[in-house]
Amino acid sequence: MVEGRKSRRVESDLVRAPQVSYRMDDPSALLAEPGTLAVFGFGRHVAGSGDPRLLRVPLEAFDGPAPCELWQVDGPVQHGHQGALCWSAGGDWLFAALELDEREHGGPAGAARLAYAQLRDFVRGRDERQVLRIWNYQAAINQGEGDAERYKLFCDGRAEGCGDWFAAGYPAATAIGHHGDPHLLQVYLLASARAGTAVENPRQVSAWRYPRQYGRTSPGFARAMRLPAEDALAISGTAAVVGHASAHEGDAVAQLGEILLNLDALLANAGMPAGFDTHAPLKAYVRHPADAARVREKLQRRLPGVPVLLLHGDVCRSELLVELDGWRYA
Repeated sequence: MVEGRKSRRVESDLVRAPQVSYRMDDPSALLAEPGTLAVFGFGRHVAGSGDPRLLRVPLEAFDGPAPCELWQVDGPVQHGHQGALCWSAGGDWLFAALELDEREHGGPAGAARLAYAQLRDFVRGRDERQVLRIWNYQAAINQGEGDAERYKLFCDGRAEGCGDWFAAGYPAATAIGHHGDPHLLQVYLLASARAGTAVENPRQVSAWRYPRQYGRTSPGFARAMRLPAEDALAISGTAAVVGHASAHEGDAVAQLGEILLNLDALLANAGMPAGFDTHAPLKAYVRHPADAARVREKLQRRLPGVPVLLLHGDVCRSELLVELDGWRYA
């Protein structure tokens, strides 16, 4: 593929949202399917690949070998590398990913600053320059005290790297701590040639309006993003936060109940159908392995039939034990 080549625009008034699903197939088979924009493998067992569409996410699944997450779009897909940045594009959609070693960039703030500056510059050169959804995975996310906590340093660097990138409004986003390479920062995104509609949660203070107690730099993300065709909602990392305060400290199951209330409110505010179904893939990030079985049982009881990937990940506040994100199709 030609490095950095722009994808051909789809000349249509209606652009179908990427279809996101969990599949137990081999990643190479998924990459060979028509319209594959990206494939995500979870955990150490995932083999590397020269294909920039395959990304190994450094989160281990609690339920044995995890299925792959598959993004598919309508139309042919191009892909390539630009330095350390991997990308693919098709059907008016863009996937881009970057992995950095924090040691080479002065720590969490420097790595985040560079990651976001490089992604910003790359996306601004594309037709698909409307960033709708971002995922951030950082090791030891809660390590450090006060403003020196690694997540807070990440937020400082992210804001510096973005500059005025999101002056018109933030995308949906997730930030989770991983237990893989202790120096790895992984950031990836979904962008479109057309703008989405940010959605906030009436039960929660918007993240960028958090008070000073949560750090020098407020987290920059929307609670969800209605995709351009308005047939899908990309849901940000959602924890047991009411207003701006953490709820049910020390109780993962009670926190999960609060999360489900937050998701109900978010769907209602987005004008989406209530509840989740078999076409609404979710991720549940659980801090302590001892809580995984209880979280799984409650999700199966409250969301029967909904595909949920249960992953070992740390939420960005140390008192929060579980977080959900995912997709809801109209």
